[in-house]
Amino acid sequence: MTITHIIILLVTGIGTGFAGGLLGLGGAFIMGPVQYAVFTNMGIPADMAIKLAFGTNLLVILPTAISGTWRHHKEGAVFWKAAIIMGSCSLIGAFGGATIASHLPGVVLKIAFGAIVLGAAIRMLTSRPPQIGEEPRENPWLWVAWALPLGIVAGLLGIGGGVLVIPVMTLALRFKMHNAIATSLAMMILTSTGGIIGYIINGIGVPDLPAYCIGYVHLQSWFLLTVTSIGMVQVGAITAHRLPAKQLRYIFVAVMFYLGLRMVGLFDWLGWPI
Repeated sequence: MTITHIIILLVTGIGTGFAGGLLGLGGAFIMGPVQYAVFTNMGIPADMAIKLAFGTNLLVILPTAISGTWRHHKEGAVFWKAAIIMGSCSLIGAFGGATIASHLPGVVLKIAFGAIVLGAAIRMLTSRPPQIGEEPRENPWLWVAWALPLGIVAGLLGIGGGVLVIPVMTLALRFKMHNAIATSLAMMILTSTGGIIGYIINGIGVPDLPAYCIGYVHLQSWFLLTVTSIGMVQVGAITAHRLPAKQLRYIFVAVMFYLGLRMVGLFDWLGWPI
């Protein structure tokens, strides 16, 4: 890993942490494409690179989610009952999704991830800034029904799941946006744990893994992303309770559209070297 790779990952951690605290997202939509580009530039085969990116994503998301949840909890925004019930179910689903992903071609995962990123960009573009509202409605059986498939998708694509969970919480479960953002981060603690276990177990023994790996988790990349994201998630969470950050959201949307289109291969198909 070169100095350039190190700087790129450190800067990516800053964006990941801020987005996590501000919008209740794990930040995989930023980390995934960046890590994939770094790993392939290091000479790692594309199929292995995408799985390493997904597994490492989840390990970065874990401490970031803990940090962001603590801040939102201090603001009284986390709906813990929903977070624990949904998170426990999504942990199981994420382990299953990670197991499935370890047996799929990397190109399939890459395109699927790009599609999710584009969907997230559209959601961010059309959603309103977080606002404090009433307590969400309680329906534990409905929480379980949603959490299992959401966990599978999260593990499959190496994401914390916030990009999917928040729309479900606000539209299907009637959570207020502010509670959805905070509860999504708390739920992510368990979701990411299930995915991490899946990517580690299914990556152990895979031949030709690069140095500093435990299964499909690249520890060097994890450290560089985590060291900057943990602090920035606090800044993002504080900002979420004070500012709409409209302009910043548009910047994130533009970056996500670029990364999503790049991951699905549009620029390669057009022959654009960007």
